[in-house]
Amino acid sequence: MAFRRLLKATVPDSALEAVAEEVATRYGESSSEYESLEADNWLSVPLVVNEQWFVKVIADQHTLLHGLLTTGRNLGALSSGTEGFFERFSTPYEMAEHELESTSRMHELGINAPVPIEAFEHDGFGVLVLEYLPSFRTLDELPPAEAESFAPELFENLSRMHEAGLAHGDLREENVLVAPDDDGEEALYFIDATRVREGAIEDATAYDLACALASLAPHIGATVTVEAASEFYSAEQLLAAREFLDFVKMRPDHDFDGALVKGEIEKLAA
Repeated sequence: MAFRRLLKATVPDSALEAVAEEVATRYGESSSEYESLEADNWLSVPLVVNEQWFVKVIADQHTLLHGLLTTGRNLGALSSGTEGFFERFSTPYEMAEHELESTSRMHELGINAPVPIEAFEHDGFGVLVLEYLPSFRTLDELPPAEAESFAPELFENLSRMHEAGLAHGDLREENVLVAPDDDGEEALYFIDATRVREGAIEDATAYDLACALASLAPHIGATVTVEAASEFYSAEQLLAAREFLDFVKMRPDHDFDGALVKGEIEKLAA
């Protein structure tokens, strides 16, 4: 835990207050109030400003940590028999700008994500402003039957991203939200996409798919998970995802039975 606290960057309250004031000023508010959110997020400090905007404040240390994580992920990709395809960021603003662009791409594809508003730099911090979703649950908070009902939607949206050449790169339970859409119906929202190397969409697709399988299988079972994925991905794509399951299993944010998932993929492909 001490090592985790050392890695996790903090931003002074005075800096967070200054960012909140800048956000309010940019959108015509005469005053600002902000709330720091309690979240296990190592790559930014999340805020809600005036109960209207979700804001990520990204410091130099966040960028450094992202680089370290990227190196580790690329080593893991090599262990799966493919060239590393994750890319790092040079500055906090570059991190904020990339997530804004990725979220905008999702919206263009008709995939639910918080509405992207702006990315800018303030006093050396990268600042990302998104729509605030006041009510949501993460994938791991859903009862099994409800998680199963959302499985086809998850794989359908993920495949739509991949067909358009867009990879998520960090798909896990905490990055898939269930929240009311514009019609008031609950739907899946995707957040926190990271950067992958241009031209590596096939490997990134296999990795994303492996992460999606790892996220759902503990809640709805390996058989149901693989069957749901097979509606939108070919046997060849599932076999490619199988090669990343051992790497995904090593991540501390995934806890699933890799052998069971592999077995279900092999049965389907036989």
